[in-house]
Amino acid sequence: MFPCSLLLTTVIMSFSPHLPSLSVSSSIQEQRDRWERKRSRAAKELVQTEQHYCQQLELVTTFFVEILKAKGTLKEDVREGIFSSIKSILSINQSLLVHLENGYIGKGLEKFSSHLHHYNTYVDNIYNANKVLVIQLKKNKAFRRFKKLQEARPQFNSQKLEDMLQMPVQRIRQYKHLLQDLAANTSPDHPEFEQLSRAVAAVCEVSQRIQGNAQRHENHLQLCRVQKLLQGRKTRVFAPGRWFIREGWLNVVPPKGSEAKPKMFFLFSDLLLEARRCSPLSLSNDEKFVGQHAYPLQDSAVEKVFGHTRSQGGLLSLTFPKAKLLLMSSNHDDLNDWYQSLSSAIRKLQSKHTVVLQRDERCGQPLHPAVDHTNPGRKRDQASVEPSEHAQKSVGELECSAPKRTKQSVDAEPSAEASSSSSCVIL
Repeated sequence: MFPCSLLLTTVIMSFSPHLPSLSVSSSIQEQRDRWERKRSRAAKELVQTEQHYCQQLELVTTFFVEILKAKGTLKEDVREGIFSSIKSILSINQSLLVHLENGYIGKGLEKFSSHLHHYNTYVDNIYNANKVLVIQLKKNKAFRRFKKLQEARPQFNSQKLEDMLQMPVQRIRQYKHLLQDLAANTSPDHPEFEQLSRAVAAVCEVSQRIQGNAQRHENHLQLCRVQKLLQGRKTRVFAPGRWFIREGWLNVVPPKGSEAKPKMFFLFSDLLLEARRCSPLSLSNDEKFVGQHAYPLQDSAVEKVFGHTRSQGGLLSLTFPKAKLLLMSSNHDDLNDWYQSLSSAIRKLQSKHTVVLQRDERCGQPLHPAVDHTNPGRKRDQASVEPSEHAQKSVGELECSAPKRTKQSVDAEPSAEASSSSSCVIL
């Protein structure tokens, strides 16, 4: 038997006309309360991390930037090369912190977003800053000793300058997640919602810039690595807009039915480079290669001759304007990866070339040739993560001539010059 009180309550609830609306209203209020709790936690975390961040920035500016300027240990251009716009960043973040601590989150973030160009300057310089710092630590004994003494201060808590210079880059990533969390838990009718949304968009742009810079830096390191693998400094893999994709061994099937020969292939965004290993008699060139053929990917095509099923390997057919290439592999997965990489590179290159032709037609300018390896294209947009429209600017820069005893720096950015004589056949 049910207790009388429970039965009476059940009957009243059954006939209550206001029960559904009360239940819905309660559910909405509970959701708003949850949003407010999450928003409060996100705001609290933003303030606390901002306080710590400003303290760390102040250590760098006080004990490094200002003292180095006063002592004259580093020249002005070198000092700016290392620390870039970190003083300006400290200034705008201190202003942001004042707003956050007083509860003006939206207003503070909106003002902060209008000064993010200081962060753009800093993140664009971060890889150069690391390079300049390394050089100064090797060459400048006074700076090396100064850095060691400053890092030994208790305020630094055993932190190194190299790590502290990365803080603005890391902070942008933190802002992205913190502000997205804050905006997601702010009601659209909240007075700060629009300000938060604009701040999220502005921070995400800087975050994408950081990601693009990282990808370009990694690509530059890959090009440097491949350059060092190739014998002779005249074998140039650098070109504006060129991106490294992959490398590996494939067997080249000759047209007259003789035995297939293994070759090393380097695939870039605009061409395929075929190379052979250097003579084993030379100990110094044991891990080096000699470029033999450079195949431009513009107006090329790739197809599987066989190897569509998971069998033992397969054969790829590549057709170029002036050559045809048959590549074989006994590894099916490797062959399939090569096919996907080549197809993707050719498709992207041809789609970009189509866009260029359409722009020329709209402007009433004469159309450029389908493949122009001599005239340099426009400078690549540095803010873009993808290769530029003219990634195929100069295949001639990948020429392989007889080695001369001239010294070039492979780590430096490449020039647009190319050797006039070449033993690397460009097809």
